[in-house]
Amino acid sequence: MTKRNPAKYKLDRRMGQNIWGRPKSPVNKREYGPGQHGQRRKGKLSDFGTQLRAKQKLKGYYANISERQFYAIYVEATRLKGDSGENLIGLLERRLDTVVYRAKFVPTMFAARQFINHGHVKVNGRRVNIPSYKLKVGDVVEVKDASKQLALVLEANQLPERDVPDFIDVDHGKQTATFIRIPALSDVPFPVQMEPHLIVEFYSR
Repeated sequence: MTKRNPAKYKLDRRMGQNIWGRPKSPVNKREYGPGQHGQRRKGKLSDFGTQLRAKQKLKGYYANISERQFYAIYVEATRLKGDSGENLIGLLERRLDTVVYRAKFVPTMFAARQFINHGHVKVNGRRVNIPSYKLKVGDVVEVKDASKQLALVLEANQLPERDVPDFIDVDHGKQTATFIRIPALSDVPFPVQMEPHLIVEFYSR
């Protein structure tokens, strides 16, 4: 069981954006930040502040993964050929918890992490309970037979608020998803603008 640090919707209010595009987000009603000082007028962010916010927003979106884990992904992204910002998004989208969420097997990123931890998911026919497991192109993710009729899964399949992106091929009848290709930033259906280049700048200071 992994711990979740702050409540997920506090991230929305701190950023002033509906990060996951969910109808329940409190930002839909209150765009100011949480706490007694949340309604204070915000000053203009410095370059460092802008970069830090971009990092917090992307890290928070992916179920608020730990700083250590996020930095390790950044380091790997810089070692790959091509644009480091694009590589960072590609690596985050290859995570098993991300694909389980994108395939609409669960309603949230946080639920995806827990779902995998509890042993409900197989990759290429073998049970995997590590949310950060890195998928390869062609890998098939499947909800375990005993879990296919869980209310959580059936409700998530019907969610109208998001579509399955075209880099994942999903069969909701069989509850399987095939990872077709590593996406570019423009392929990923983020509800808000993500700026991975600012994160590269933040870490390379």
